[in-house]
Amino acid sequence: MALLIPMGCGVYNFTGGNAGTAETFQVAYFQNYATQSPGSTFEPGMDRDLTLALQDRILNQSSLDLVNSGGDLTYEGEIVEYRISPMTATAQQNAAQNRLTVAVKVRFYNKTKEDADFDQRFSFFYDYPANQQLQAVKSEAHEIIFERITQDIFNASLADW
Repeated sequence: MALLIPMGCGVYNFTGGNAGTAETFQVAYFQNYATQSPGSTFEPGMDRDLTLALQDRILNQSSLDLVNSGGDLTYEGEIVEYRISPMTATAQQNAAQNRLTVAVKVRFYNKTKEDADFDQRFSFFYDYPANQQLQAVKSEAHEIIFERITQDIFNASLADW
């Protein structure tokens, strides 16, 4: 009885990352430029938290090794929006729900496959009751937003299927 083993190009793991021939990656520190966008505010620590979340995502979903410089794959960018907006209104014309939106601009460079490079904006949001302060839901909001944004960045850069 013959056993057929499918062979493919590059490194692949079951979480969906296809790194091709790349072995290492680096994530440059994401600067927080949210205040340059009208209506956005500055959230201290977002830059560090986003940088670490993206590093963790790639480490957990690929076989790539994290390096400080000279990586086969490079992620860099900045936080360009951190905005709270009213979303739905009550009959009394008060906000019933608020939305926290975070957007990041990402530049991705792949030394092993240059046509994979991109410069793209990623964003996601978290809705919460208007009678709550952001401070009360901020930890959960950031976790959910980072989960989605880092997954979208990962998919755009490594889910080449």
